[in-house]
Amino acid sequence: KLFWHNIVSGKNPSSIEVIRSPIKNSSLFLGFGLVHMFGNRLTISGDINSRLLGRAQGFYSQTGQDEMALLMAQNFAFLEGKYNGSTITVLGRNPILNAIRELPIVGVSGIFRFARGYVQLRTHNFDLNTLDATVEYKVYVLHYD
Repeated sequence: KLFWHNIVSGKNPSSIEVIRSPIKNSSLFLGFGLVHMFGNRLTISGDINSRLLGRAQGFYSQTGQDEMALLMAQNFAFLEGKYNGSTITVLGRNPILNAIRELPIVGVSGIFRFARGYVQLRTHNFDLNTLDATVEYKVYVLHYD
């Protein structure tokens, strides 16, 4: 289990908008077409200042025209312990208003070579004012040690 911290507010955001949505009057606060690039902290707990396990590097885009659904592509680059230097690549559809979401692991490197698996996501915290979010990821990986 690890925590993904998507910070869009403040002077040093970890996630930035690279393509603005062309839809101006959307009821979806992430209007269709929006694209964000991120380099988010992966930590041991929901506290952003807790022990850093690695970084999630990738992008998400709002692909739902009438629902909050993101296309997410990201690498989890691990930075400590026996997983240091290894990566897990996650790619899939994230309907962010669902309580629990599931995305497949589509690639791996390092200690995870030949692995397969999936992740389950649950929003841990979301701030409507800043749009900052913390998401709990449960990572299920079958690999050979």
